[in-house]
Amino acid sequence: MRKLPVTLWAGSVLIAMVVLLALWSWVIGAPYDPVAADATARLQGASAEHIMGTDRFGRDIFSIILGGAQVALSVGVVAALIALMVGTPLGMWAAIRRGWVQGAVTRSSDVIQAFPSLLLAIVFAASFGASPMVAAVAIGIGAIPGFVRMVRAVTARILREEYITAARAAGRNWFSIAWRHVLPNLAGLLLVEIAVTFSIAILAESALSYLGLGTPAPEPSWGRMLYEHQVFIEVAPMTLVWPGLAIAISVLGLNLFSEGLRDVLQERRS
Repeated sequence: MRKLPVTLWAGSVLIAMVVLLALWSWVIGAPYDPVAADATARLQGASAEHIMGTDRFGRDIFSIILGGAQVALSVGVVAALIALMVGTPLGMWAAIRRGWVQGAVTRSSDVIQAFPSLLLAIVFAASFGASPMVAAVAIGIGAIPGFVRMVRAVTARILREEYITAARAAGRNWFSIAWRHVLPNLAGLLLVEIAVTFSIAILAESALSYLGLGTPAPEPSWGRMLYEHQVFIEVAPMTLVWPGLAIAISVLGLNLFSEGLRDVLQERRS
């Protein structure tokens, strides 16, 4: 039995840390109200009462980090689901039907891909207002072409296999073939694409919040924490370190996980 890559283990551990933070906030609750200000406790260092210190409004940084984890995971899940649920059937449809269907799906994907996810999210925020879900929808739409391209290419290869020919000869329709034969072979690659989309979504939401186009104040957001405290980099640098570290751990974990899973899939195919 082959050992799993270190990148896969490391990525899984980092992802688990972020998920546990979000679950802590959802299930147990943050130690303090992340939006409640306390002017008497501004910019305090780490202590037994505030393990990560307080921000410029006297809010507990650890509680804000927990709330930010909720937002990050929510945006990532919604964006990945949109890309998965739209891109996967479109890619399979294009590979199965070919002809004008494949051309239409490919050209539509190219048009969407011409707009970077972050730019699309900025347009959506300007049109529909700044919120985490608006950002998630825009990022999800921007990630659809990646799923379409990958699914179309892999599905086209699978359809050339002999067992697909046998299934067609046995009278199975295309929906049954796609469900029973194509999707199981796509599962691992879809998980890789989901991890990549999740990573992009967290980065994009943080960037939008930093620009004031993401999670509106005073709701917790890692990106807005960076924006609000950049002027305190010399006085209280840890107010920037903690949200930056949270973003870095989340993105690094997802990237390591996707890289490790991709290596595993390549080894199995070889």
